[in-house]
Amino acid sequence: MERRKFDWGVVLGLALLGFSRSMGWALNKGFSFPLLSDYTSSAFVKGSILALEGVIGLIVPPLLGYYSDTLRSKHGRRRPFIFVGGVLAAIATLMIWTAYKIGAPLWAFALTLGFLYLSLHLYTAQFRALMPDTIESGQRGKASGVITLLEWAGNLFLFGLGGFMVAKYGKDHIGPFGLTAIFLFLAAVFVYYRVREPEAPEIKGNESLSEYVKSIFATKDFLKFYTAQILWWMSFEFIAIFLYGIIAFILKGAATKENIDAVTSMGLYLMALFNVAVLVGSLPGGYIYDRVGRRLSIIIGGLIFALPQLWGWFIHTETQIYAALLIAGVGWGALIAASYPVVGDLLTKFEKEAFTGRYYGVYEATKSIPVLLAGTIGGAIVDLAGGNYRILFPLGAFLVLLAMPLIWSMKELEVRKE
Repeated sequence: MERRKFDWGVVLGLALLGFSRSMGWALNKGFSFPLLSDYTSSAFVKGSILALEGVIGLIVPPLLGYYSDTLRSKHGRRRPFIFVGGVLAAIATLMIWTAYKIGAPLWAFALTLGFLYLSLHLYTAQFRALMPDTIESGQRGKASGVITLLEWAGNLFLFGLGGFMVAKYGKDHIGPFGLTAIFLFLAAVFVYYRVREPEAPEIKGNESLSEYVKSIFATKDFLKFYTAQILWWMSFEFIAIFLYGIIAFILKGAATKENIDAVTSMGLYLMALFNVAVLVGSLPGGYIYDRVGRRLSIIIGGLIFALPQLWGWFIHTETQIYAALLIAGVGWGALIAASYPVVGDLLTKFEKEAFTGRYYGVYEATKSIPVLLAGTIGGAIVDLAGGNYRILFPLGAFLVLLAMPLIWSMKELEVRKE
């Protein structure tokens, strides 16, 4: 079979799309918890509302990923979903700001958040699937490094901008919401009109929906990888969802509304620092994946991410918080860059490359399950612990360490010499 040329245009187009989507998710991570804190002080209630992302992400990407594999249209298999989802996500960000400013009740504000989650997940699997659709195995680490770099740069941009605007204008300024809407819209339009998908492959022996679900559980390496990803993303979401509560508890002794408002700007700057560290870790993570080894590169990133969480129980100062997140970010960047190409490589191994949409849909679902679990279970644990948010650190470290033996036992995840 003729080898496809590495297409920098597609990679950069996907990187731009990842940048805009990251702004959307960062807007959620950076502003939803502080805004919800004006409605309720319960960690469980706030966590459960934010866990809507997990419910939607568990259902939508696997289903739409499956159907995008079989779509035959002059617009391509993936681009129609990207265009519609990006436009709706842009509208949703403005609806969130509007609902908060007009004093909408909690249920209505929660619905606007749910609409954002639905819009972004309409094209989650399709965004992920385009990379292995167009990039050969053996080159995917490089592509993953670039895409991951821009994805986390989007987080960095939004968190840095958000921290500045909260410090200057307050948390309800339209700036971060409006700019995110612009980027989401423009990126979706750019990819739709300028990125060309390869010709859709002929699908022989197409899996039915039930066969597709069964095959995930029947193929041990897929099952191990998806399970491991649930564990390390749950660890991440413990910190990401409840970061403001953690900071307020460590520095001020309690996560009250007033204390959360006081640390909101710092929290955004901390997220920006974390994303700088992720950028530092992502490019070598992709390189190591291609050159050193699949399993080892993932495990190195996971261990670096887990160590500062073990330290987290003993953290008491602002400087220590910054240092811990800096180290964790480097590990997280390496872990994500190394884990993104795994599904594509397993599909190559098992000769299922026509099915990237559905399997990356499950890949994204296994990132959504942790949001659901972390939001509800994490919030309940914090409330049961009397508002002690620090308890989330050792729990998160334990989950990451639990995932590492699963990765090491993946028999088909060997280095491919190209």
